[in-house]
Amino acid sequence: MSNSLLALILLDSPATPDMSAVARILRARHPELATDMTKDELQQAQANSPLIRCGNELVAVMSMPAPIPEDDGLWSRAATTWPESKAVAARHRGHLIVSMLGKNERPLVAARITTAVIGALIAAMPECCGVVWAGRVARPSDLWLDMSSRSFEPFPDYPFTLWTDILPFQSGRKIGAITVGLSAFVGREIEFETGKLTLPALIDKVAGLSVYLIEHGNVVNDGDTIGADEAERIAVRYKKSDVFGGLPVFFCTDEFV
Repeated sequence: MSNSLLALILLDSPATPDMSAVARILRARHPELATDMTKDELQQAQANSPLIRCGNELVAVMSMPAPIPEDDGLWSRAATTWPESKAVAARHRGHLIVSMLGKNERPLVAARITTAVIGALIAAMPECCGVVWAGRVARPSDLWLDMSSRSFEPFPDYPFTLWTDILPFQSGRKIGAITVGLSAFVGREIEFETGKLTLPALIDKVAGLSVYLIEHGNVVNDGDTIGADEAERIAVRYKKSDVFGGLPVFFCTDEFV
């Protein structure tokens, strides 16, 4: 089981999914992946096997009759965009562990498949109340249900915002933003400081670079200068974040001495 993109589905009360129902929903939501199930696979699904096939891959689903471990930092981050998150975390009494089997697929492939399966589980189980992705990003289940339908959309339309947070911060007279969750795909987060951009423009830049890296992998080298056109110059350095406790980052700035 791949741990980097392991997801936890929070349940208001402990429950075990009906995997035959989940399989039917998955095929209805993503008919492009539909494959004929063998008799053995149908029997496994009917017997609530912990495995479900999505396309050519297998995803494990394990039901746990207990809350997930406490993580105050996770829920403080989540509360910035999901005000009810702390209440959901406090009330849930069970969870599902979801992860694609095997470690050889690209992270994006694993993310797409795992996200599709999570959407089908939420559609099949009214107990679902939230999702924690890779231990770092928490979102409400209704948002996951909606956005996971786009799991296999082409770049850049797949739901990468389920997998990464972008958190703004103040740095003296400058503003900045840092990602949380991107490192599961490329080994580093993005930390971007600017004295030129507005906050919405900064968030757009970080989001655009995030999905580009998720799609293409770590193709930005230490010392590169990147930009959307010839007029835009963004310097990128590999470093440990001064603001966020030595976190490995792509440190980006659009200011040059």
